[in-house]
Amino acid sequence: MAKLLENIDYPSDLRKLKERDLPVVCTELRELIIREASCNPGHFGASMGVVELTVALHYVYNTPYDQLIWDVGHQAYGHKILTGRRKQFHTNRRYKGLSGFPNRSESEYDAFGVGHSSTSISAALGISVAAGLNGDKDRKVIAIIGDGSMTGGMAFEGLNNAGTTNADLLVVLNDNNMSIDPNVGGISRYLLRMQTSRAYNRIRSGVWQILKHFNRAGKVMQSALRRHQHAVKAMVFNDSNLFEALGFRYFGPVDGHDVVALTKIFHDLKEIPGPKLLHVLTKKGKGFVHAENDATKWHAPGKFNAETGEILSDPNPNPTPPKYQQVFGLTLLDLAKKNPDIVGVTPAMPSGCSMNIMMEAMPSRAFDVGIAEPHAVTFAAGMAVSGKLPFVNIYSSFMQRSYDQVIHDVALQKLNVIFCMDRGGLVGADGATHHGVFDLSYMRNIPNMTVAAPMDEIELRNLMYTAQLANKGPFAIRYPRGNGMHTHWELPYAEIKVGTGRKLREGKEIAIASIGHPGNFVTEAITLLEAEGITPAHYDMRFVKPLDTALLDEIASQYHSLITVEDGVISGGFGSAILEYYASKGRTIHLVRLGVPDRFVEQGTQQELYRECGFDAEGIIRTVKQLKI
Repeated sequence: MAKLLENIDYPSDLRKLKERDLPVVCTELRELIIREASCNPGHFGASMGVVELTVALHYVYNTPYDQLIWDVGHQAYGHKILTGRRKQFHTNRRYKGLSGFPNRSESEYDAFGVGHSSTSISAALGISVAAGLNGDKDRKVIAIIGDGSMTGGMAFEGLNNAGTTNADLLVVLNDNNMSIDPNVGGISRYLLRMQTSRAYNRIRSGVWQILKHFNRAGKVMQSALRRHQHAVKAMVFNDSNLFEALGFRYFGPVDGHDVVALTKIFHDLKEIPGPKLLHVLTKKGKGFVHAENDATKWHAPGKFNAETGEILSDPNPNPTPPKYQQVFGLTLLDLAKKNPDIVGVTPAMPSGCSMNIMMEAMPSRAFDVGIAEPHAVTFAAGMAVSGKLPFVNIYSSFMQRSYDQVIHDVALQKLNVIFCMDRGGLVGADGATHHGVFDLSYMRNIPNMTVAAPMDEIELRNLMYTAQLANKGPFAIRYPRGNGMHTHWELPYAEIKVGTGRKLREGKEIAIASIGHPGNFVTEAITLLEAEGITPAHYDMRFVKPLDTALLDEIASQYHSLITVEDGVISGGFGSAILEYYASKGRTIHLVRLGVPDRFVEQGTQQELYRECGFDAEGIIRTVKQLKI
């Protein structure tokens, strides 16, 4: 028997099927996601949880004319498969392949580029308003927000604005009580109360009937509504409902895994004008029991056995150095035991950044504040003015969302808040939305800020130790995604004098100054160059701000050329800082900057992207030889 999914290249093919065929499509779609994700690692649980929702939306709405905006785009694997990319899905997140997130340059069905959370409602409102201005009054715009995105403040900014308009906007709240880790905060508790309401339970098999249009529902459902209309009204239509109070017509909660019922709901919602919110209950990882039972572990599990659920690791007979994030988590806990003022803060990434280590050991001193980076920073600033010493761990690309708070609430007040920016530099398969390549540039121009990057995990520990000493002020430490360099890394702490680098190798004619982990590429390159009789010097600068000007003066006086190497944008970054210093002192030296060029870099392995940008060992060797000519 032919599989239905094999004949679905676009949503127009899906719409040719009968409603009774849709559960089969959902089963086949899950099987495909499992098969591909098991051997081509990526985000897993989120897309598994929205299979029925995805099929129902494309079945009912006239996409791409009607537009779907997927919040936190790792929900969108099923969407990609149904919209012309099924045959290319095996390239998902690979170099020169499909992006792991909706991308406007990839497909007309990707109405808005996403990757960071809580943006869908604002974007969908803008698209809906513009549709009205353009005369496309029949265009439907749907924001699908979930996987923790409703804990982000921007989502409520969008709701607050949209509820005052007449925009024909539908917000689908995909409520699975999860982001990467379990959701936290009052919104999560509020949604849970709505799920477990006694009124909901009394009509759980027919709750969608509150939709007010019953041409498809039948007399039995109408009767159920009449029997429970008082309870339903009390639950969802008075001012105690947050979404109704904000100006939305609220419907739900409904079962997000009943694809046929969802199609009926969406058909009815199409006829209701104005801003609407449908509350859909889903299970993250639905259809794969291991992911259902441990949603955090299966958010992005890596390679796994699709039959047994065993998560596979690459065989390595030698001890593997720890990941930088693990070193951060263990070091933070160790420092917190010694310094009672230390507290930890993370915006919904406790397991991702290893803040969970301190949260488990010291739950009263480590805080997950939800997907709310601006709040995380100002929350930490409030603790800092009260004598606490916050370590705020935010992925580098997400730190961008809190830039005003870093400037206004921390740096301007000279508060001792320590920003640990995980996933600094090119992160690999997550691509352009997640590369942490701007941090050195955007942090170094802030007054009062110290900006550092360790070459290895031992330096990370020492920088964390240094940052928590008295009167250091705002202090930013960025480090990469992935494993460090040493299996024996828990050495005694050593204070690093702020603004000092170190010379690692003597050399002739050419010097190389690196910042952060690319210093290891330099070491590799020099080892190979020395075999050819070429001996550049190597300086690990450690700090972008303040720069070690004594070392820079030494370089200018001893070498005719300098190569700077950084895993970040060269525009305004580490190399630019050195150029500015030399220009201010009137020094002349031939300087070549290696780093991320002035463009957005797409997905691939880190090694592939380092090579593409030209600052891997081969790129460094090539540049040195060009300078020797």
